[in-house]
Amino acid sequence: MAVADLRTPGSRVAGVLGRRGRIPAAVLVALLLVAAAAPIVAPRSPEALDLANRRAAPSLTHWFGTDELGRDVLTRVLYGARVTLAVGLLSALVAAAAGVTVGAIGGYAGGWVDAVLMRVTDAALTVPRLPLLMIASAVLNPSVPVLIVVVGLAGWMETARLVRAEFLTAKPRAFVEAARAAGSSAPRVIVHHLLPIAAPSIAVSMTLAVGRGMLLESAMSFFGVGVQPPTPSWGNMLYQAQTTMSSQPWLALFPGACIFATALCINLLGDSLSQTTT
Repeated sequence: MAVADLRTPGSRVAGVLGRRGRIPAAVLVALLLVAAAAPIVAPRSPEALDLANRRAAPSLTHWFGTDELGRDVLTRVLYGARVTLAVGLLSALVAAAAGVTVGAIGGYAGGWVDAVLMRVTDAALTVPRLPLLMIASAVLNPSVPVLIVVVGLAGWMETARLVRAEFLTAKPRAFVEAARAAGSSAPRVIVHHLLPIAAPSIAVSMTLAVGRGMLLESAMSFFGVGVQPPTPSWGNMLYQAQTTMSSQPWLALFPGACIFATALCINLLGDSLSQTTT
């Protein structure tokens, strides 16, 4: 007889994350909440100009200083978090959807279908991502939706290989054979029997894809082919600050620190999830 799990939802999540994953998860949740509440918590509009205080150093009036147009850097960091984190999260969803589809079809079908899909996956893995994304973004007129799609479609391969491996391992099991013998269709077997087994690996892959997508967006914006000004993102704030790093280092310090801290937390969270699901 199964014993009911009497733990609260919070304690269940904490158990899945593990001791090492709780702090990075809390930091990421705080970042998401602050980014979502940027219009409320930001001290100014991201486009508000203070021409009397252009390139001002951090102070009580402007905590993170101001840029060359007198715009408040703290405000732009908060609004930039919305763009950078949105690209990271939504591109990870796009990558997961494409990767799960390819991996599930290949792992379940096997044979020549699996061989073709895996050769396509291997070929995609050999293409350098950043140059390809820079070219695609420049051709497609960079915007946030375009970045989400192109970054997501450049990161599905790892998930596809993981899902395929899980399917190949689980497909010969007795409960899968029983479901087939009972007349379950292939989509039903995949969704109800095989995907739940692959879910932990998919979760880890998505966590790492968020960090990868965020860093790719930042790199593309730094090179001028990502999110275009005046819309702030952490990447294009670094791009705009590259000519004044020696004289106004705060313009690069704060968005750069946000990118570093967020990527570190995401990687620590992914490591924690990988250890608790193995």
